[in-house]
Amino acid sequence: MKTEPLPPMPGTTLEHLRPDQICDEPPALFSLGNVVATPAALAVIQKHGASIPHLLTRHQTGDWQDELCTNDRNANWRAAFSGERVLSAFNIGTADQPVKIWIITEWDRSYTTVLTPACY
Repeated sequence: MKTEPLPPMPGTTLEHLRPDQICDEPPALFSLGNVVATPAALAVIQKHGASIPHLLTRHQTGDWQDELCTNDRNANWRAAFSGERVLSAFNIGTADQPVKIWIITEWDRSYTTVLTPACY
């Protein structure tokens, strides 16, 4: 039996949505809790023109492919769903001159910290 799709609810077609109401990113896997950052991380992020909201979104949606080894990625996937600590590493520099930023969400999801590896 073939069913026809339901028409969209009034006011929910793309023509009626503002750009800030359209999300094309993957859903969040876990809560960030309170977000804090070390002064060193803030300085490095500003110096390299990176975006904290963008890095947090990558962290929270499981975009761990670039900087973590397979074992660490697998550990993050388990942690995201089992309530353990989640660690992301991002290179905001270049391939020749990498600049690492770490983001750690605690096991109880009370805090997420943005830091440099030197601050760990």
